[in-house]
Amino acid sequence: MTHTETAARSGATAGPAPDRRRWAALTLLCLAQFMLILDITAVNVALPAMGRDLLLSREALTWAITAYTLCFGGLMILGGRLADALGARRMMLAGLMIFVAASAATGLAGNTAMLIGGRIGQGAGAALLSPAALAIVTTLFHGAERAKALGVWAALAGAGSALGNLLGGALTAGPGWRWIFYINLPVGLVVLATLPALVPARPGRPARLDVAGALLVTGGTGALIYGLVKAGDSGWGSAVALLPLAAAAALYGLLAVAERRSSSPLLDVRMLTRRPVLTGVFLMLVATGLLFGYFFLGSIYLQHVRGYSALATGLLFLPMAVAAAAGAHLASRLGGVIGTRWVAVTALALVAAGSALLTQISATTSPWATLLPGLVTGALGIGAIFVTATSTALADVPPHQAGLTSAVISTFHEVGGGIGIAVLSTIAAAGITHGTISGFTHAFTLSALTALLAAAGSAFLIPPGKSQPATGMHGH
Repeated sequence: MTHTETAARSGATAGPAPDRRRWAALTLLCLAQFMLILDITAVNVALPAMGRDLLLSREALTWAITAYTLCFGGLMILGGRLADALGARRMMLAGLMIFVAASAATGLAGNTAMLIGGRIGQGAGAALLSPAALAIVTTLFHGAERAKALGVWAALAGAGSALGNLLGGALTAGPGWRWIFYINLPVGLVVLATLPALVPARPGRPARLDVAGALLVTGGTGALIYGLVKAGDSGWGSAVALLPLAAAAALYGLLAVAERRSSSPLLDVRMLTRRPVLTGVFLMLVATGLLFGYFFLGSIYLQHVRGYSALATGLLFLPMAVAAAAGAHLASRLGGVIGTRWVAVTALALVAAGSALLTQISATTSPWATLLPGLVTGALGIGAIFVTATSTALADVPPHQAGLTSAVISTFHEVGGGIGIAVLSTIAAAGITHGTISGFTHAFTLSALTALLAAAGSAFLIPPGKSQPATGMHGH
């Protein structure tokens, strides 16, 4: 049973809390979730400043993002199971305490090891916090109010992306990049102090926890990302790249065997053999990989190559976030008219076109005339793919498995972003290290080719027919 199912079942028997307290609790929960989103989008803008202050290598810059998304995504399903077993409020508060402590450590980082360690701690805390917070939302609200509350939660994703870039730029240009992490301390402490009075404690349901599965999926993905990053420095044929990649394949193989034999698997591997779920996962990996890559490469290009400030970089990313939200809205409308297959193909064609525009960047032409049109066009398509991925994956899933399927999609949302940054930063290694344009254009060329191949695959993989509104949500 998933955390959303448990929350819904327990909420059906324990009447709703007083109206004012429920909406106040929702505000606090959304505030906590916003911190998790902020620590992905805002950090992208702050990367060049972090790199200068801590003398970070390209590899360390990559891990500053992927260490967080890896632990967040790799441990998220386990976090949901823990919320089921031990109680959503308890796990939400525990995750928040870990996240706040890790944020303080990250802000105080004086070297690469402390920075990456802090980001790992933040990801682990986020993996406990996010599914438990969503379970609390589904417990507190019922009927039409639940739909309204979940709509607020989903809208936070688009707003968080836009505001995260802007706030990250403002903080980096003002008091400094460390305040991206320090700002979590007062916010987290306020939530910790006030939420217990607004959310009643509910007993969990004893369940076996597949800790081995969580460790295998996180270790396998970590080895994969490590090998991809090393390939950018040492070459694809080097031992330091091939050995981690081989270890990743072995760990994924062990995961498949372990999950089939487990009586309470973290992930039902058979679910990924279903065509709609497999297609949804594939689309989510492509979309998040390219989106995170856009943010990562765009930020370094603007600040390292073109000399833009962090605040100016955040402002330039703002139209991109708006375009992604617009693409998601259009896809939700068009899926029921022309079908998800053609929405996905058209969206991926837009991503390919946007990536092709990005290959025209140079060291002299205005980013507003070259980089921005490509980012906006690509983001419009990526926003549509997010909706298509979710609606495709949930198309034929029985109600009792909808929560788990949504959690799987959310997991690949985070992991896909980490893999995308690892691959594209490897291709763009020369540009990131030496500031040459060719590294960035090669990475954007790969983005265009990936989108074109995904569009061709989607025309065959996505079942025909019109979509139903998606009920699953991912974190951002």
